[in-house]
Amino acid sequence: LAPPARGVLGSAAGSGTAAGSGEAALEENPFYGKYRHKIQELRRSNPDVFESRMEKRSEVKKQPVGHSKQGEFIRCMEEKARTIFFAEGLGSKTSKGGFTKDKTLDSILNVEMVKEKSAEEITQIWNQYFSAKDTVYAVIPADKFDLMWKRAQKCPSFLYALPRKEGYEFFVGQWSGTELHFTSLINVQTQGETAPSQLVLYHYPDLQKEKGIVLMTAEMDSKFLVVHDAQCLANQVQLFYATDRSETYALVETFNHRSSEFKYMAVIAELEQSGLGRELRPGQASDKS
Repeated sequence: LAPPARGVLGSAAGSGTAAGSGEAALEENPFYGKYRHKIQELRRSNPDVFESRMEKRSEVKKQPVGHSKQGEFIRCMEEKARTIFFAEGLGSKTSKGGFTKDKTLDSILNVEMVKEKSAEEITQIWNQYFSAKDTVYAVIPADKFDLMWKRAQKCPSFLYALPRKEGYEFFVGQWSGTELHFTSLINVQTQGETAPSQLVLYHYPDLQKEKGIVLMTAEMDSKFLVVHDAQCLANQVQLFYATDRSETYALVETFNHRSSEFKYMAVIAELEQSGLGRELRPGQASDKS
């Protein structure tokens, strides 16, 4: 006898194997005996329906562990919530250095919509949104930002020490409105006022009076800094500008008004005394976790 055509043989073998393996798997089910009669009756009376249900069963078994249509729905709704509250990048312009020029809160957040939310809800929305991004962000209490802002008017610049594996690298921070621009000291020494920003912290007091919070986020030049570096510098801003310790803020005043008396090592000593220098030194932080 001549063998069947290759195409016919392939399709018949495929369907037969699927049906056979499906029935064998059913028989392994401990409850198969209870429903044996109904299953066989369905197969005799309506084979098309029987085959269809077996195929659907196979599809479900192929889905990865943890697959859930409800989970997909929740993720979809979270994504829609982000698009409702956030509109980052809309209407903003990028400067030569790659940083956003005149970056307003409206270009990131739907301010009118979140005004209906409480401070706690806005904080949660802000933190949840930026936690998925490779950047620095914060929600600062209004009274703490007030203190920082008043001091920034009197002392708009300061020298920060960024912990490295060996020693420290110095960065100059310069306030420009509510933006705080950072660049390395060596950039300032070699390029002066034209030194490009390597990190910008954006502070948004739009909701300060009504909600009692100030939102903050950042942009950085990833060729020079990573998120860990940016977070270290952002933490130091609060350490020096929002401190209740007069000796700490005195360093900021000295740098701005009596620069000849300023000592670089005093900044490092303050970091070490506060514990911030040890905590943020690369390698040591990871050893603790």
